[in-house]
Amino acid sequence: MARAIMIQGAGSNVGKSLLVAGLCRAARLRGMTVRPFKPQNMSNNAAVTVDGGEIGRAQALQAWAAGVEPVTDMNPVLLKPESERGAQVIVQGQRWQTVRAADYANVKPKLMAPVLQSFRRLAEGCDLIVVEGAGSPAEVNLRAGDIANMGFACAAEVPVVLVGDIDRGGVIAQMVGTHAVLTPQDRAMIRGFAINKFRGDPQLFDDGYRMIAEQTGWQGLGVIPWFAKASQLPAEDALDLGGASGSGTFKIACLVFSRIANFDDMDPLKLEPNVRLTMVRSGQPIPGDTDLVILPGTKSTRADLEAMRAEGWDIDLAAHIRRNGRVLGLCGGYQMLGRRITDPHGIEGTAGETLGLGHLDIETVMTPDKRLTRVTGIHASTDVALEGYEIHIGRSDGPDRTRPFAVIDGAPEGAISPNGRIMGTYLHGLFTEDLFRQAFLAQLGTQSGPQSYASTVDTTLDALAAHLETHLNITGIFEMAQHLN
Repeated sequence: MARAIMIQGAGSNVGKSLLVAGLCRAARLRGMTVRPFKPQNMSNNAAVTVDGGEIGRAQALQAWAAGVEPVTDMNPVLLKPESERGAQVIVQGQRWQTVRAADYANVKPKLMAPVLQSFRRLAEGCDLIVVEGAGSPAEVNLRAGDIANMGFACAAEVPVVLVGDIDRGGVIAQMVGTHAVLTPQDRAMIRGFAINKFRGDPQLFDDGYRMIAEQTGWQGLGVIPWFAKASQLPAEDALDLGGASGSGTFKIACLVFSRIANFDDMDPLKLEPNVRLTMVRSGQPIPGDTDLVILPGTKSTRADLEAMRAEGWDIDLAAHIRRNGRVLGLCGGYQMLGRRITDPHGIEGTAGETLGLGHLDIETVMTPDKRLTRVTGIHASTDVALEGYEIHIGRSDGPDRTRPFAVIDGAPEGAISPNGRIMGTYLHGLFTEDLFRQAFLAQLGTQSGPQSYASTVDTTLDALAAHLETHLNITGIFEMAQHLN
């Protein structure tokens, strides 16, 4: 029978996702069969699973660390924000409904059953499940109906390790304060604690570490130094995006939309030695010396298109095109490049239509059905094999589709402008394939480095596991894991 342990954070962004990935890889290297699990995630960075659904990208990385294919049971509830006050709710991999934030508390109790069902299914045939919480259990105002933290831990009887982030400061208050606000029942679920993201000499925190143990009665499991190689792994949170990476001479600019989705499409590019990738955030212009501008996916295409115009990025993009620059639109970014986006059913918000940027001769109609599939095909311009996945609503058609970006099962996919400089595709995950990435960059006039992206991720996960083995009492954590009934 499988055992389970849950990693919760004393706050958001304490490094839970990375720690779970590292623990999954460490367990695998110890010869255990291990699975990641997150009851509820909130992210527009999603992955398509082998069983035809979608889960948070972080759980897909954790599955990679565990050496297994990602499945929908690893993240049974995924919230994908569509606006400041509402989100699309994905249950066991499939779109369920869109819910306003104010109404979600009434919906949560209905979701515990599928969460526990997925958890029990996942437990069949493995030695260990490493569970990741969401946010913080200290948000006791959200405890009623909770499925993400202590509500799940109590319902599934899974012990908890609480992690604090010392890099932000105030970690003693984080840990002791969490202990103070929890109910006795929830407090009893926590068996130990760890401190993450330490910089400098860890002995300087000996007194603070001891104080936390004395004040809470929890077992200390380690002080984990900052893991510098984390930047080589996919980021989960769009808040982590920004600035430039790399020092190459070929310059790529990616626009950070307010509802940017599947931004891990850029991760292989930022590791290319000849590429300098700039993530352009609100308030920043598109750099004038850019060679390629990427319009990424978005969870709210029409709203982000209007926001793009408000930023003046449409003007910057037009100037870039006049300078013979190249453009690649991915999914929602592809839709924006067309002449018109029509949403007759109000799927993404208010029903209506929005004029596109007009750089591709296509039009898009939003449809209720959502396409979730992994694909293999041929890149039309280079005749190189590619792999990716589709995760979108809407259908696009028009004259530029006669020049497809790719050919999938003999059918055209995407579109290219007559001069070949404006490209659009619904495919995500393209650049993880080394041969395609090399061919694509060569077509644009730059050379890809010799490194394999998959090998880089694997090597980094191994380094992460070794890092945790050195600084964290992993044996103690695995011993705390409780057998499931």
